[in-house]
Amino acid sequence: MLTYAEIMTTDFGALTTSAEKWESMAGEIKKVEDRYGETVQKITMGGTWLGASVGVAHTNFAGTRYEYAAAQTQAKAVASLLRDAHTQFVDLKGKLDSARADAVEAGMSVSEQGNVTFDYARLSEADRRAYTHDPDGQRFIREGIAKWQKHIDDRVKAVSDADEGVKIALNAVVVDSNKDIGGKGDDQFNGFNAGAKGDIELYEAENAKDIATRINSGDKVSAADYAELSRSFRDNADNKAFSQTFIGGMGADGTIRLTQRLNHSAVDSDKKNKDRYLDLEKGLANTLANATEVPGKVSDAPPGSKAFKEWLDSPDGTFYREFTDGLSKAGMKSDDSETGNPLYGYQSFVSLMQHADTKYDDQFLYDLGDDLIAAEKKQPGIFTMWGRGHAGVETDAIDGLLGVMSKNPEAATAFFDANGNGTAGDKVTNDHLHYLAGSGDGTRDWPRNTILGYAVTTLDDPTSRIGLGAALEAATTGHPPLGANQDPWPTVPHTEAQARVMHDVIGEIGPSQSMHANLREPLSRALATYTEDTHQILGGMGDGRYVTSATGDGFFRDGDKTHMAVTQKDLVQFMRGLSDDPEAYANLHKAESRYISLEMEKIPNGAGGFEQSNPLSNAGATLGAYSAIREDVMNDDRMAAYSKADWQSKIAYHIIGGIVTPMTIPTAGGSIVVGDALQRGVDTWAWQFGNGLKAEADTKANVEIADHYLNATNQMQVMVDSWADGRQDIDKNERAGLKNSILDGHDRGANAAQKYLTDTTN
Repeated sequence: MLTYAEIMTTDFGALTTSAEKWESMAGEIKKVEDRYGETVQKITMGGTWLGASVGVAHTNFAGTRYEYAAAQTQAKAVASLLRDAHTQFVDLKGKLDSARADAVEAGMSVSEQGNVTFDYARLSEADRRAYTHDPDGQRFIREGIAKWQKHIDDRVKAVSDADEGVKIALNAVVVDSNKDIGGKGDDQFNGFNAGAKGDIELYEAENAKDIATRINSGDKVSAADYAELSRSFRDNADNKAFSQTFIGGMGADGTIRLTQRLNHSAVDSDKKNKDRYLDLEKGLANTLANATEVPGKVSDAPPGSKAFKEWLDSPDGTFYREFTDGLSKAGMKSDDSETGNPLYGYQSFVSLMQHADTKYDDQFLYDLGDDLIAAEKKQPGIFTMWGRGHAGVETDAIDGLLGVMSKNPEAATAFFDANGNGTAGDKVTNDHLHYLAGSGDGTRDWPRNTILGYAVTTLDDPTSRIGLGAALEAATTGHPPLGANQDPWPTVPHTEAQARVMHDVIGEIGPSQSMHANLREPLSRALATYTEDTHQILGGMGDGRYVTSATGDGFFRDGDKTHMAVTQKDLVQFMRGLSDDPEAYANLHKAESRYISLEMEKIPNGAGGFEQSNPLSNAGATLGAYSAIREDVMNDDRMAAYSKADWQSKIAYHIIGGIVTPMTIPTAGGSIVVGDALQRGVDTWAWQFGNGLKAEADTKANVEIADHYLNATNQMQVMVDSWADGRQDIDKNERAGLKNSILDGHDRGANAAQKYLTDTTN
């Protein structure tokens, strides 16, 4: 492995100098070839030499002429490889230089050997003393050193990986690719390589394919070979020539067999080296993602469109067409080695995709999703989990793919947008959302765990719909699913397609007022990003287009903003279904409270009358709807997972316990950063709420506190008081009047919501 010092002191310009000499050599060999043809080889073609010997000579002379030509090809290929190596090394050394500069700018010092230390010399004497005696300061320094050392070591490793690839290519380029040409027929004959290639990555792909083929065949593969395969994947993560050469050489069937072999080794036959096989699966998954990239976007050229079909028939689309054709066959094949527990190719293939730490192409995801649904319709039960299933394998390939799709929000939005994708006249529609999230005719019968014995037993799959929930959250928000300690922000911008999908999700799931447990939290996070719209819909005093668009397109435009529109009834019933999960209810309530605070901050100083009372009446009506939903949940006989007290207590902790991690959310016009400026009103309310909960330890007391602060009247009093405390234009009497506006609104909102919650028939 190359060292930092070696990389920084090596003159890579010698590679281009050598390349020039190899190119010059090819030119000189060409001259020799021409002279040979005009003199020696010509003797056998004149008709003056007769007899059996002329035939032998003709064959030998032609073979020699062939070798002259092959030598030129080989020399040019070597020159190309050297130039390729130069380009790679210069680029990677530049990245190492940049990493070093960034470390220095961050206060580190980097030695000539690449060792990172903290640069105390740049600190004042007072700062040095503070860092020396402050435990937090020392921890900060240690973490900083470790972070920058890893960054530099990774850059050094990247150069070493590239160096190994160059070595493989230079060793392979000189091997005669066709030893029996020209009638030589001698296995020991080692002529020049007429099939020499000038691309390092192509040789690496061939070498990787050889190792992978031996793994698939069950041959003994050394630790060094496994390491080399991992290095090849790592070094060529972004190189399409490598990816397509390797994946194309393995084919869909070979790729599936390889991931099955690696998974079996990781979870069963060689657990002590589990990390080795998981690393290889990640590399293979990333290689697959790179190989299956399609130009353009699914929103412009979805699978099935004329534009996509034309691309498939182009030279650029040949690899994709041949690979996916093979996948449609390999995916339906099953490994019946374990009686009663088949393993289908699609299941292993999607499980492989889950190992990737890069996102897959949107058109490939859409295309594969269509194929998986078609496979399930053709062979019902193909994705059923039988018994214990297969360790390390996603049994429900459709749900697994949806989880992968959630990492590419644009792909998820396009996949669930029933309005379709593609340009005018070449649009492709779909019923993916109805099939996967709806109920009744034309919808999916989600697989269950089936156990065969004296009797057939079916059990709910605890992981069912996890992928669906993640994909729907991504599809409706435009960002990957939120993680731990990330709250949804109430005013995230949305595209028309995202709003349309959110509208359709509510329409598909809302009327039943119930939904699968694994959908509640992701869909609550998704809906919470539409709080600007749900606030107006629940309040009933917003833009009239919320009503007119609710049964139409499901959205409307207001300047550069897109607003989602649904009926008040559908929204309330959808929120009721979410609220069986206390954390889901808390997500919605917290987002609403933050939005109310944002709205109150917009009321200008000196405002009076409707300008002042309308926002507060709307807020009261919205919280009234939340009160009605909360009451309906607690009085519902269906509540089984939580006791009433437990449900209330969990809501309380989720509302005050979460934090908003600042995050960048992509939008149609760029991106926004949210989470770093919560408003005064909701902060005060949550702070008081939290202090009350922390002061009491028993569940009964916590529930009483939750009841007090989640009561809309009490919550709004806290929020109005904290808002008015900063306003010189609000006196005591006006405060009372504003609170009356909220109470009136609360009654209006609660009454409307209660009607929808008790009537699900119209």
